[in-house]
Amino acid sequence: MIKRILTVLFIAVIVFCSGYKKPDKYVIRAEKDAFYHNNVGLNYLKDRIYYAAIQEFKIAISLSPSTQASAIFYNNLGETYIFIGYPEQARPCFEDAIKLYGLNLQYHKNLVNCYKLLGITNSKIKELRTSNDPLSRIQLGLLYIETGETRKGINTLDEFCMSEPDLLITPAVRQYLRTVVGQ
Repeated sequence: MIKRILTVLFIAVIVFCSGYKKPDKYVIRAEKDAFYHNNVGLNYLKDRIYYAAIQEFKIAISLSPSTQASAIFYNNLGETYIFIGYPEQARPCFEDAIKLYGLNLQYHKNLVNCYKLLGITNSKIKELRTSNDPLSRIQLGLLYIETGETRKGINTLDEFCMSEPDLLITPAVRQYLRTVVGQ
């Protein structure tokens, strides 16, 4: 009789334990956690806690290193480095943001600003003139405008818009051109 009771209890324990599920707090959801760390970094920026913000952006990047969303994290990290005066560390961040998602005009503008702060605008103009990549023409046009060759910059960006009318970035480039021409 005791043997039968123990067997029934043993079976009951096995049945109840087989339905055990780990709590969600131990599950790593890389994409969701990456956005969380990015948002924490943005909050640190608001509070002017720059080192902590940089670390949070780096965590966000490490959780989701090669996704399109990581372009946002790289851009935020680069903007933080620019803000605290480290353009040499910001440059690879903006370049990585463009590699992951090159259809955001702000990433190109940030990279061109970084080139300006580093004092390498003329060498980048020479380098970009020979490139066949349509997105490098955006940077070339922005560089011309930054160096005071506004007419060349406008023409380069206008040519880009004419040759690439269906790209997602083209409306933003056109809007940027309107603001430059309006000045």
